[in-house]
Amino acid sequence: MLIRVLSFLLETLFFVLIGAALLRAWMNRLRINMSAQPGYFVMAVTDWLVKPLRRALPKALAQSRVDWASLLAALLLALVYALVWAALVGALLNLTAGMLPALLLAALRMLVRVALQLAFVVVLVYAIISWLQPGSPMYGLLGRLAEPLLAPLRRFIPAVGGVDLSALVLLLLLQIGLMILG
Repeated sequence: MLIRVLSFLLETLFFVLIGAALLRAWMNRLRINMSAQPGYFVMAVTDWLVKPLRRALPKALAQSRVDWASLLAALLLALVYALVWAALVGALLNLTAGMLPALLLAALRMLVRVALQLAFVVVLVYAIISWLQPGSPMYGLLGRLAEPLLAPLRRFIPAVGGVDLSALVLLLLLQIGLMILG
């Protein structure tokens, strides 16, 4: 029972850290101002890792449009998660060269899962706010985050009775991706 509780707490902690690093990379890619929420939160949670990585990266990578430091931070956090989880369940006691691919796969799985869940939450909240309070400042921010994900679907999915179903279809696809990953 204690292992399950610790595993849950570990997963929650790393979900927040990895999710913040991925959200930081996405917000920087879209050139979203970080001086408002969730920018403040994302910066506060990730600065301790992203800033040193940004200094360590070659200038060409640090100045590109992709926030490589934030993506690398998310990957490193996923690797640390996999190592700590393996230590928690006792797998590190039998550490062998054959275990390295399993740890890398666990880290990649966690990274993809957090990315899918983060996209799911952004699109879900965006869809709800679009119905309840489309004039709110949060609607604009969520729109900027969600639109690049929804735009490709809108080319193929027509509005039905004036209702845009692309968010619903994307939520279903993200959920299917999470089911396949699980």
